[in-house]
Amino acid sequence: MANAEHSGGPAEAFGAGAADGARARLRMARLGLWVVAAILAVRQMAVVLGTPRGERLIDLETWVGPNGVLHVEGSLYDTSRFTGTPFSGLVLKPLTRAAEQALGWGWTFGTLLLVAALGLVAARALPQPVARRASLFAAPVAICLLMLSLPVRNAFWLGQTSIIPVLLVLLGCFVVRGERASGALIGVAAALQPTVLLFAPLLWFTGRKRAAATTGLTFAGLTALAWAAMPHDSYTYWVHHMAGTGLGGAADDLANQSLHGALLRLGLSGPLEIALFLTLGTAVAVVGLRRAVHYARDGQLLLAVAITGCAAIAVSPMTWQHQLLWVLLAVVGRVGKRASDRYVWPVAVILVISLPARMMFPDMAVLYPLRDNVVLLTALAAALLVPFLSRTSPHYQTPIPTQYAKPVPARFSRVPLLPFLKRVLTRPNLLLELLLIRVTYAAYQQVRLAATGGTIQGGRERAEAHGRQILDLERVLGIDIERAVNHAVVKIDWLRGFFDFYYTSFHFAMPLTVLALLYWRRPVDYRWARSTLGLTTLLALIGFWAYPLAPPRLMPGFGIIDTVHGVQDFSQPDYGTLTSLTNQYAAMPSLHFGWSLWCGLVVAIVAPKLWMKALGLMHPLFTVAAIVATGNHWVLDAAGGALVVGGGFALVYVFQGPRARTVTAVAERVERAPELEKAARGQ
Repeated sequence: MANAEHSGGPAEAFGAGAADGARARLRMARLGLWVVAAILAVRQMAVVLGTPRGERLIDLETWVGPNGVLHVEGSLYDTSRFTGTPFSGLVLKPLTRAAEQALGWGWTFGTLLLVAALGLVAARALPQPVARRASLFAAPVAICLLMLSLPVRNAFWLGQTSIIPVLLVLLGCFVVRGERASGALIGVAAALQPTVLLFAPLLWFTGRKRAAATTGLTFAGLTALAWAAMPHDSYTYWVHHMAGTGLGGAADDLANQSLHGALLRLGLSGPLEIALFLTLGTAVAVVGLRRAVHYARDGQLLLAVAITGCAAIAVSPMTWQHQLLWVLLAVVGRVGKRASDRYVWPVAVILVISLPARMMFPDMAVLYPLRDNVVLLTALAAALLVPFLSRTSPHYQTPIPTQYAKPVPARFSRVPLLPFLKRVLTRPNLLLELLLIRVTYAAYQQVRLAATGGTIQGGRERAEAHGRQILDLERVLGIDIERAVNHAVVKIDWLRGFFDFYYTSFHFAMPLTVLALLYWRRPVDYRWARSTLGLTTLLALIGFWAYPLAPPRLMPGFGIIDTVHGVQDFSQPDYGTLTSLTNQYAAMPSLHFGWSLWCGLVVAIVAPKLWMKALGLMHPLFTVAAIVATGNHWVLDAAGGALVVGGGFALVYVFQGPRARTVTAVAERVERAPELEKAARGQ
């Protein structure tokens, strides 16, 4: 035993076993990510190939199909269907016959290979040093993000070639050896997409002058070749259309995410708009290139490439959605000194580049300029504003760690079920919280709208049938009070007005107020309360989908007076089923009552004084009275709301264990510890 103890045999064996277990878990996680990437790839191909011909690969069909632009004698730009450079047409025209045969499987599979190659090259180009976990997961994660991004999905759907210039630039910067070969690849990319020429000064100012010169010469040579072969088209593209302005549709279309498109959408036009566009474009190019050169010299060449590409998005006269992949590459930049802040930038970029813009902002007219230009604004932020950390920063590799509360012992051995979901003491990043709350609510709206029970007419019939089931059950239980309460309240004007106001005003205001107060005053309690609310809403969505239900006010012949929405016209076959804001048949469970009960319970749990607890519990009581009196819910809907709230609290307990009973002062002291330490060092 003594020999074994001194030799370290058992300890080494134990350490080796633990290390082997960790490596096995990493391999399994990596395999899982590759499976996800493969599923996404197969799904993308199935969606495209499962679409009838004529509705898929639209751009490719209009270029090389039997009646495509490239078959037409004369200018490629006689119609707005071809938006590429003359060199693109020169390359594609000889391939027309082969491309016709390859429409479908061939083109889609080829695009899939390009995406896979792009993900592999991007993963290889991560700034060094790279942690083992990051090196294992980088490639499958990159391919998954690419597959989910709107630019790649559009390239698959439209049959676009916009992935090729991005891949050529990455190959030239990170794979090909020799400056001449590197410059030649980037020059070809510039001939296909002229704003790629911005990479020439990046190469020049980072010491690769031969590559920069080769880029310029390759671009000039290929453009001259296209001019010699197609002089009329070249004149149309480079002179008449001012580097492509106006090709492919109206320049003020929402799909054009460039400075030119944004200025046109703001109402500017004519010489003033052109002058402003050229001025702003020059400023963006200069500042963006300076930042790109700085990060390239810092050893973050992939980030420098992304910044240059984001600047190219802004300065191009036309930047369609399928040309926005440069923004996704900007996720490699690290922002924030605290570990909890590191997720803000990559999450924001991934959401912007993967979700429709309407999901990022509420449907408010004052926010339309932000919503309509959200990708452009993200590209400008990456090119000009976001303070990416330098590799020389002490926080680049080791950010300020997150502080966790000590776990509270649970009554059951299986709790918490997910021990890695630790209780965090500090406040989460506010921008990240607002972003995730907005996107989550937008997803909730989409699912709620979709839960119609099938067709409009069929959904209405099913919802009304469920309404009769609920009414029969309430009669058996002796709680069918909706009609009596509704008619009694209608006779008292001030009471009717009070319940109408309460129903329409407090549903969103109260949960947001409680969340805001917890965030500011009780950061430890904020996280579990927010998680409880999210899981409650998720369970409610399952109820909406599985059991569409007509509320009392939408039950024909029941005699309910709709005090909030006014007189109803049941003769309309689709009345009540679906509006632009909500699905009227998503009544079970009642989230009006569920969210109010959540507010009351959270206040009762965290409030320090008895009168505060009592005041908080008054809110669900008023809410249940309001939803019944106005005819918007059955009594059993409120019971369903209470059930999903209980489920939300139970799931949080099972996943994370009991909440950390840490006082606010301790949490705030922990949060301020880095500032106090810095101040002490200064003294």
